[in-house]
Amino acid sequence: MSRSVSAVIACALSAFAIAAPAQARDYQIDPEHTEVVVSWSHFGFSRPTAHAGGIEGVLRYDAARPAASSVTLRVPVESLTSHVPKLDEMLRGPEFFDAATYPYIRFESTSVRDQGDGRLRIEGVLRIKNHEQPVVLEAVRNREGTHPRAGRPAVGFDATATLKRGDFGVGAYAPDVSDDVELRITVEALAAAAP
Repeated sequence: MSRSVSAVIACALSAFAIAAPAQARDYQIDPEHTEVVVSWSHFGFSRPTAHAGGIEGVLRYDAARPAASSVTLRVPVESLTSHVPKLDEMLRGPEFFDAATYPYIRFESTSVRDQGDGRLRIEGVLRIKNHEQPVVLEAVRNREGTHPRAGRPAVGFDATATLKRGDFGVGAYAPDVSDDVELRITVEALAAAAP
């Protein structure tokens, strides 16, 4: 094969590689670096918080086509802590999340919209106990690239939402304890290790 023909083929392959759309990549959520923080008003005097860890799920992300992205989360109710033992017992009990009957809170996205500058609007369904309601997460990409410790592709996001807890069957003591609660979610996720 002549050099000129080889050069033409190489250029064509390079052009194809550049033109080929990036593929969505699946990332496993890292439960050690992913957390949900919930805050509410207590009689208007303070804004306590509760934290949940041990979160599992899959984040599919395509920076070139954010609409092809998706996320599923599973939050273990037993991990929920306010750092106040009596309140933790109440939160996990039948008056609120009823961890014995409903051990997980779940979220599954239904659409992802690109808002520019790494910001995404994620619409999905949140399931708490036997209640499902649509929820919108406003998310921002923190970083995408090779994880310095794991040595494989990683991505991280922060997301926020406001919802009414009464819509999910956990509305005890409202309105003294506010029905509106604010969610903050931070997610770190890793691509599967190379075979």
